[in-house]
Amino acid sequence: MASLDRSAGDGFGFETRAIHAGQQPNADNGAVMTPIYANSTYKQDGVGGLRGGYEYSRTANPTRRALEDCLAALEGGTRGVAFASGMAAEDALVRVVCSPGDHVVIPDDAYGGTYRLFNTVFKPWGLDHTPASVHDTDAIAAAVQPGRTKVIWVETPSNPLLGVADLAAIAVIARQHNALLVVDNTFATPYLQQPLELGADVVVHSTTKYAGGHSDVVGGALVTAAADLGAELATFQNSTGAVAGPFDAFLVLRGLKTLAVRMDRHCDNAERLATFLEGHGAVSQVFYPGLAQHPGHGLASRQMKRYGGMVSFRHAGGQQAALSTCERARIFTLAESLGGVESLIELPATMTHASVAESPLAVPGDLIRLSVGIEAVDDLEQDLAYALAGP
Repeated sequence: MASLDRSAGDGFGFETRAIHAGQQPNADNGAVMTPIYANSTYKQDGVGGLRGGYEYSRTANPTRRALEDCLAALEGGTRGVAFASGMAAEDALVRVVCSPGDHVVIPDDAYGGTYRLFNTVFKPWGLDHTPASVHDTDAIAAAVQPGRTKVIWVETPSNPLLGVADLAAIAVIARQHNALLVVDNTFATPYLQQPLELGADVVVHSTTKYAGGHSDVVGGALVTAAADLGAELATFQNSTGAVAGPFDAFLVLRGLKTLAVRMDRHCDNAERLATFLEGHGAVSQVFYPGLAQHPGHGLASRQMKRYGGMVSFRHAGGQQAALSTCERARIFTLAESLGGVESLIELPATMTHASVAESPLAVPGDLIRLSVGIEAVDDLEQDLAYALAGP
């Protein structure tokens, strides 16, 4: 297994890489799990004589390095860089690849935090952005500003409307304009989707979500196809300091070991609940790529291994009825975030996506988003039936 260390193209299966990549047993004592290296500095063997390249934990930490190598192996990239949060990862990427006066195409149904970053931080900095439907390649091409557009930013499936983008086709557009294709792969995870294989340049993750998988850590990561861009991002990470701490890195690394088996169960449960919701009289529309009538179903079937654990739907009774449904749920916990083993329910318009209210990215007030956990699916279905029944 020595060849797994820091290797993305080793030929081993996903589940094997998730458990072993970047994670060799300790050479001194044989410990199987990567330790939490809770230290700030490292003894040097003479001035400049670094052991393993470590001098200070902002620059590099063995626990974080193991996580970064594992993520790179799972995404098929050359370099992984782990940050203190998903937003810190996004911020670092944009500041490295863009300058004031440049332009970025963003999804017109992006995560609210991503839109807030571009609209309230980068816009005053001098970076322009144009929202466009990433589910329409013609719209993406039309939104590109030749000579100015440096990034085409994609979420697929998107948050919270579960749209599916044609990554291979958008990669062609990006290359034609010398722009980078950046893909937020948080919803799909590398187990279900491999954006770099489809032509993306950078993958973004909120490792808080499925990568960690237990709602007990906050983190983010970038994985690059090109080694030189990865090195630039690592330099920026060291210079600005928004690094993943060793305990956080340990928790995400532990979560990755069970990612494949958890995602299979998330998908099983989500597919069952999406079908249940599709036939419920209180539901006017269901958003889930696994449903045959979803406009991106065919593309998702080709591009993804399965359809994911996120389901959104619109309540036929309007926003107040949707709010009541969220509050009546008993197993589904009313909470933001997603990707944990427990099922969550939320009203995006007033919770995760409140920052896009009154903007071109505003989401319907009657939209409910589910992060489907790995509980017994019969219990989850009964809980939704009870919540939808109303007072």
